[in-house]
Amino acid sequence: MLLPRTPRAVIFDMDGVIFDTEALYRNALQSAARSLGHEMPVSLYLETIGLSGEATRRRLGDHFGPLIDFNRLWAQAAELFRSMSDTELRLKPGVVELLDVLDELGMPRAIATSSRRESVQHHLMLHALQERFSIIVACGDYRSGKPDPDPFLMAAMRLGLAPELCLALEDSYNGVRSAASAGMMTIMVPDLLEPTEDIRGLCTHVVPDLHAVGRLLRPEG
Repeated sequence: MLLPRTPRAVIFDMDGVIFDTEALYRNALQSAARSLGHEMPVSLYLETIGLSGEATRRRLGDHFGPLIDFNRLWAQAAELFRSMSDTELRLKPGVVELLDVLDELGMPRAIATSSRRESVQHHLMLHALQERFSIIVACGDYRSGKPDPDPFLMAAMRLGLAPELCLALEDSYNGVRSAASAGMMTIMVPDLLEPTEDIRGLCTHVVPDLHAVGRLLRPEG
């Protein structure tokens, strides 16, 4: 398994790629919805993975209509997520090892996420990773969120590189669509979503974990 060209930088999604947060978000939203007297199907949550907060709000609005108080839902879900993340936030397998490989290769890296910058900084600090990412592109740093290409294009611009020289790591359909439409080599590392045939067609590779990405990047690999 090879890459079509040697990347000059790696751009990470955060949720589901660096941190095992997607299940925490799912549980928080489902619990908050239940406390307001509604059931949130897992299938509905899966549709929102990789979307911005505003796009997620619109999708939930399509499902629930005027029956749910979104402000209360967001507030309760955010409080539950913060509580869980302080004690249950885990790194995805291979994160530290991949960062070590990038250090060995002298390869810059960035984060391109739909999450707020405060969340990114909180999560990185919990695992002492804040010094290992030179660039963070978060919600509010771009005009249109995933699946539009803007987050990855902004990350490439801040890295000073053409998008085609960047390798993007994603776990969601919306993230894969974003990175691929930006013209990047895109690797999907599935988390809660398994790749469809359409999504596979947008990916350079689909791999089981970040250890596999490290093996692709090593000179001898």
